[in-house]
Amino acid sequence: MSSLESPLRTSTKFQGSPSRLLLTALCASLGPLTFGFTIGYSSPAIPKLEKEKLLDGKSLTGWFGALMTVGAIFGGPCGGNLIEKYGRKRTLAIAASVFFVGWMMTGFASGIKSLFIGRTLCGFASGLITVAAPVYLAEVSTKTLRGFLGASMQLSITVGIVAAYALGMACSWSMLALFGAMSSVLALLLLVCIPETPRYLILKNRRKDALLALAALRGPHTDVEDECRDIEEGFMQESGSSFSYSEFRKPELSRPLFISVMIMFFQQFSGINAVMFYTVSIFQSAGYKNSELATVVIGVVQVIATLVACFLMDKMGRKKLLIIAGSTMALTCTTFGYYYYRMSSGTHANISWLAITSLIIYIIGFSLGWGPIPMLVMSEIFPAPARGAASGIATFTNWFCAFLITKEFIAFQELFGQAGTFWIFGVCCLFGVMFVSKYLPETKGKSLEDIELYFLGRIHWRDDKSQSEDKQPMTPKLQESGSLTSNSENNL
Repeated sequence: MSSLESPLRTSTKFQGSPSRLLLTALCASLGPLTFGFTIGYSSPAIPKLEKEKLLDGKSLTGWFGALMTVGAIFGGPCGGNLIEKYGRKRTLAIAASVFFVGWMMTGFASGIKSLFIGRTLCGFASGLITVAAPVYLAEVSTKTLRGFLGASMQLSITVGIVAAYALGMACSWSMLALFGAMSSVLALLLLVCIPETPRYLILKNRRKDALLALAALRGPHTDVEDECRDIEEGFMQESGSSFSYSEFRKPELSRPLFISVMIMFFQQFSGINAVMFYTVSIFQSAGYKNSELATVVIGVVQVIATLVACFLMDKMGRKKLLIIAGSTMALTCTTFGYYYYRMSSGTHANISWLAITSLIIYIIGFSLGWGPIPMLVMSEIFPAPARGAASGIATFTNWFCAFLITKEFIAFQELFGQAGTFWIFGVCCLFGVMFVSKYLPETKGKSLEDIELYFLGRIHWRDDKSQSEDKQPMTPKLQESGSLTSNSENNL
């Protein structure tokens, strides 16, 4: 029986020791932690920068939050190219180095110019991370742990956010930036301890190195030869190791690209970055005096909920979690908007609990689904030769939408009011739920190679099943050449 006739192997002989894989993921997650620290930095730093007159006026304050996303807009596509040219691991190292330079410029800034340049560099590094980290984690994972490890990236981000909030209560804005620099140095040092991904090494015809990487990831008593052969057979069913952007016209690439781009769009238009960047301001306007402490509490809630998501990811599946989380977020955006509507009429005193309750439930919903899953899905649904370019496009969409929301959040509030702004976010959450229900296939328990075959139309599965169904054998032409046929495209 060919590998295509049985594309999803049920044997666990190359699952290996999870402890090695978890340790590798931990080392790779320091970059996302620094990324989270970058997100969380704005909330405690902005009031202190305004107090020292380094940020003077709403325009400069808005740009300080938005410049991170400006840098990331360029970092995402660059990351897509870098992970294909230099590898996933080296791109993580480049991101850590850029983070260090950006944080040092921020920490020692004496004026607005160096402050903004440092913030932009940290944003550029964040864009690199959002491409390289999810792809790295997906490609080193086994199919049974890929959901857990993919969600662990978001867990690292939330830990970084909480660290920035907590340290920001006691540190000056410059000292807080130096903590960011230290985390980037630690991330760079830990990357020395982990291998490049086996799939990238096989893609570059470095089979011996791929076997060594698999042995390091799975352990000495694992049949890495079989896993290596499975990966190679998966590549044989693609159009080769080369890739050009014109191939995005093919349905097997345009369809997953459409799904990933739209999920990124709905993630940002759920309003999460506006909430995280301006958490202190939101709590102050809601009437909570100790708003800095409140943001730390929110951050801890996010960490706990994301940790729960890590364990649910390979049990409930990506699609179900997105639907439940999106529905919850839509409801809480509505209630949060209602609170602001009552506040604007001067009758909010007796329902002040509604703001904090709504926000906590919103954060839980986001952390269970729309936080970790978009990047995880992005890392799963593209074939290896197109993974870098496609991930670059998807993250560009994510960061461009984040820029619009972050930069124009204050303008949105002035135009629609605080209530109207959150109601708009709620409607976007509902549209996201409808999109996922119709277009996203469940990838839980599927190998990366099986997911590629699904979009090629050669295997099919129902979302409530953990195993592939309706497997179509490889045609003789494909067995001989490994190239795609027009019939396979028409299956989509």
